[in-house]
Amino acid sequence: MFQQNQLLFRALLDIGKELAAITDIDPLLQRILEVSQEVFTFDNAIIRLLNPATNTLETAASYGYSEDAISRPIGLGQGIMGKAAKFGRPYLINNIAPEDDYIPGIDAARSEMAVPLIARDKVIGVFNVESRQPDAFTAQDCDTLTILAGQAAIAIDNAHLYRDLCQVSREKEQLHHLNEQILTSISIGLYTVDQHLRITSWNPSMTRMSGISAAEAGGKSLLELFPTLEEEGIAERLRDVLSSGEAQQLRIVHRGQSGQNRLQNRFLSPLKDDNETVGAVIVVEDITEFEQLLAQTIQSEKLVEVGRMSAGIAHEINNPLAVISYACQILEETETPSEQGRELLERIGLEVERLSHLTSELLTYSGRQEDHRAPTDLNQTIEDVLILLTYEIKKHQVDIIKSFKELPLVDVDGNKFKQIFINLVLNAIQAMEPHGTIHISTHSTSDQLQVNIADTGPGIPDHLKEQIFEPFITHRKDGTGTGLGLYLCRKIVTAYQGSLTVDDNLGGGSCFKLQLPR
Repeated sequence: MFQQNQLLFRALLDIGKELAAITDIDPLLQRILEVSQEVFTFDNAIIRLLNPATNTLETAASYGYSEDAISRPIGLGQGIMGKAAKFGRPYLINNIAPEDDYIPGIDAARSEMAVPLIARDKVIGVFNVESRQPDAFTAQDCDTLTILAGQAAIAIDNAHLYRDLCQVSREKEQLHHLNEQILTSISIGLYTVDQHLRITSWNPSMTRMSGISAAEAGGKSLLELFPTLEEEGIAERLRDVLSSGEAQQLRIVHRGQSGQNRLQNRFLSPLKDDNETVGAVIVVEDITEFEQLLAQTIQSEKLVEVGRMSAGIAHEINNPLAVISYACQILEETETPSEQGRELLERIGLEVERLSHLTSELLTYSGRQEDHRAPTDLNQTIEDVLILLTYEIKKHQVDIIKSFKELPLVDVDGNKFKQIFINLVLNAIQAMEPHGTIHISTHSTSDQLQVNIADTGPGIPDHLKEQIFEPFITHRKDGTGTGLGLYLCRKIVTAYQGSLTVDDNLGGGSCFKLQLPR
């Protein structure tokens, strides 16, 4: 008997080691049932685990039981298994006939043995077997099953802990992956430093901003990589954040590795571990383009308002100009003025004409003209303009050289293009000393038409070649210009998907090039 007990306990020890090695709950429960068959040769067995939410015992594994018996939950204190779970002790029933609260298990059952599964001083379930024979189980069977149940309970509890640990690990891994995705995807720069200002992380946006990869930045001293941070005051702010544990933010002009100045917002936040500041998080937001766009928007709003004001002023000026012009005409027709008076009337007429031209430009800038397109011969349009400007050309003793190639008709507003050519020719005349030359040439290719108007004036400095097309920019010394002529010319050409540019003329002077799609 003693030798048999030794063999039994040795088998239980081996079984305990085997169960402890299984971490997956379902294979573990199945193995416990197999062990019960091998050691006790039971015809049936059922393991019910306690559901804390409902305080009921629910089947986790079984063999030899009907589906009805398996699916039925058992409350604490209900039946033999319920009592074993409620009171935490084994029950051995040699004759279940007089038991009023017996819950049917196997058919024609006569004996039942239920032992609690206890882990960490808590009942987690019940191991139950039944037999169709009375007195089928002995006290020794109950003791041995209790030992097996203890080992099984510890293994089940460990499996549950392992499952929960794996779940936590998966959640942390998912969170870490999500954090990595966020840091990789955000468009703003983000990096961290330790208490010694050594870089501990560096996101791709920082690589794009600085030209320094994460591999190059990691572990390096921040101030060695960016010595200008000391001059900009960021290093001192970072030290304040690390010592005080309070966040700061600032706006700076930062000189990057490429030598360009960039306007940036910097957000400095303490990096904490259990309320202890172990480093800092630095968020870098480059707002250079945003500020430029904002400045352009503000400038556009100003120009719109100036346009409205210009239109109002131009209308107010036009009324007295019309009266003055009419009065001059009456005086010229009804009076016989002296030589000096005639000169004064002519001067008044010229000044009225000049002011009318200026107000016309202002109204054109501030308003939206209708577009009357028709097939137009640009060569003929230029000829018409030269006839209109005959007086100015002769007055300034300008030579006109024409090199016209045959051009196809283009669908444009002829009057608008007359306005363009008048502006360009007058600008060329006014830019030159007397006896200057204007060379006007036209030609076409398979995809575009081009008109060149070149003069022999002093030329335009490179830094002003784009500036002269901006509104209200004029470089006339006599103060006669509004600075709108070239702006309006380019605006008209651009509306036809063309371009108007200026370049140096061979031999001196400037050459304005007008290009239109064919």
